[in-house]
Amino acid sequence: MATPAKRRAPPRPPAGDSGSESEPEPESSESGSEEEEEDETIDEEVNIEFEAHSISDNDYNGIKKLLQQLFLKAPVNTAELTDILIQQNHIGSIIKQAEVQEDSDDDDDDEVFGFISCLNLTERKDTQCVEQIKELILSRCEKSCEPHVLEQLNKLLNDSTKPVGLLLSERFINVPPQIALPMHQQLQKELSEAQRTNKPCGKCHYYLLIGKTFTEATKSNSKKKGGRDQQKEELMFANAEEEFFYEKALLKFNYSVQEESDTCLGGRWSFDDVPMKPLRTVMIVPADGIHAIMDKLKDYLSV
Repeated sequence: MATPAKRRAPPRPPAGDSGSESEPEPESSESGSEEEEEDETIDEEVNIEFEAHSISDNDYNGIKKLLQQLFLKAPVNTAELTDILIQQNHIGSIIKQAEVQEDSDDDDDDEVFGFISCLNLTERKDTQCVEQIKELILSRCEKSCEPHVLEQLNKLLNDSTKPVGLLLSERFINVPPQIALPMHQQLQKELSEAQRTNKPCGKCHYYLLIGKTFTEATKSNSKKKGGRDQQKEELMFANAEEEFFYEKALLKFNYSVQEESDTCLGGRWSFDDVPMKPLRTVMIVPADGIHAIMDKLKDYLSV
């Protein structure tokens, strides 16, 4: 599955490689104007084509890195989680750049730009990473929400008759949301086939999502903690499509990861020079609402 896309703000080449052979090296007095010209073109769009592939052993490092960006310093065994996702490779896909020219000097041609998969928390309840994820979500809910919300979440996560699937869709920030629709559609097909053939990670009654979100630091600091006091319009989603899951969620809450973020994993976030506070937004979405979400996502991407 190939998806044409565009990448914002490509990395600048080394200074020694960027100049023209016919032009002399600019004088120091002109360096300021040249830097300004570079700044003016930093937002140019570069056509990039991505392809989706089945998850394989070779994708271990790339998937684990993306999981670490999601969980940051939370006590979650991302190595074990990555192993499970690779083992159940009948579910999920990874995103890589389409084949490049043979003379390309890019060493990252095989880099994982994103992935999508689903982990059935009910089936995998005895694994360490699943227990850690459940403990993380419940502890954050306890700190951020009213008691009845925590009670509802605990019941949903521990009801063996209605399995909950952890829906993982992670990608680099410069991979556009257009890739999300075919990835989610393919995942739903794979989940249906897994249920039909009685393979792991079949039917899920609910999906649990942990979205990377942000809110203006000045506004979030003035808010009361948790749940209903956090207005939807304040949230900005790193993965734009997750807003549609948010709208259909029967349970949702935010928790801050400001103390866990660093420039290596999370970067420094600001929009229009407004400082942003990094959050994680937990959503429980009924599985029967997925088709409606996909329809809304289609409409969003066609605008």
